[in-house]
Amino acid sequence: MFNLSAVKPLSRRAAAFAAIAAGTIVLSSPAAATPAQLFPFLLTPPVQVQPPVQAAPSEDERDTFQLAPRFRRQVVSYATREAPGTIIIDTPNTYLYYVLGNGRAIRYGIGVGRDGFTWSGVQQVSKKAEWPDWTPPPEMIARQPYLPRHMAGGPGNPLGARAMYLGGTVYRIHGTNAPETIGTHVSSGCIRLTNEDVTDLYSHVSVGTKVIVLPMDRRAELGRTVR
Repeated sequence: MFNLSAVKPLSRRAAAFAAIAAGTIVLSSPAAATPAQLFPFLLTPPVQVQPPVQAAPSEDERDTFQLAPRFRRQVVSYATREAPGTIIIDTPNTYLYYVLGNGRAIRYGIGVGRDGFTWSGVQQVSKKAEWPDWTPPPEMIARQPYLPRHMAGGPGNPLGARAMYLGGTVYRIHGTNAPETIGTHVSSGCIRLTNEDVTDLYSHVSVGTKVIVLPMDRRAELGRTVR
C-alpha cells in the first residue's frame, strides 16, 4: 500500500508548476489571472545586489604624508645666547631652530647629510630662491653620473619649493619632494625640510641671516614645546 505519510510536501515553486501542468489552474481564460499575478516569485528575476563601490583615493590623499609628531613645526622653549633670527642646525637630532628670542624658537624637523657628508660651521644666507632650478655640482656628478646636469624648478625638483643658499658653499637649506626623508641622515650635506616648512622658514629669513651648523658630536639642548 502507498504510504502517504512518506510523501514530503512540495515546495511552493514545485506546487505551482504541478498545478499548472494538471490544469487545476486555468490560464487560457481572459478573466483568469496570469502566472505573473499568481506566482510572481517564479517569473520575477532575482534582484542583484551590488556591493558598495568605494571611491578611489584622491591625489591629495595619496600624496599626504604625516610627519612624526616630534618633527612637526612647533614653537618650543630654547635657551641660547644667539640673537633672534639666527638659524641653528642641530645635526645629530635632525632639528632646525629659528631663534625667536625670550627663550623661544620655532623648531622644524629636517633631513641632514648621510654618514661622511655631514659638516659644521657658521655661514650666512647668501641667496634665496623660490622653486629653484637644480644644477648638481661636479663632485656630485662624479659620484652619481646618472644625475641630470640641470633640472628646472618645480614639484619634481629635489630642491623643492624654496632654497636658501649658504655662503659660497654648495650647501643649501631647501625643500624636498621626499618628505619621508625628514628625520634621517640621507643627503649629500644639504639641509632639507618639507615644502610646507621650508616655505614658512623662508618667510622669516633674509639674506645675511646667520646659520650655525652643529657637528655630529655635539647635541643641542632639546627644545620643549611651549604650551
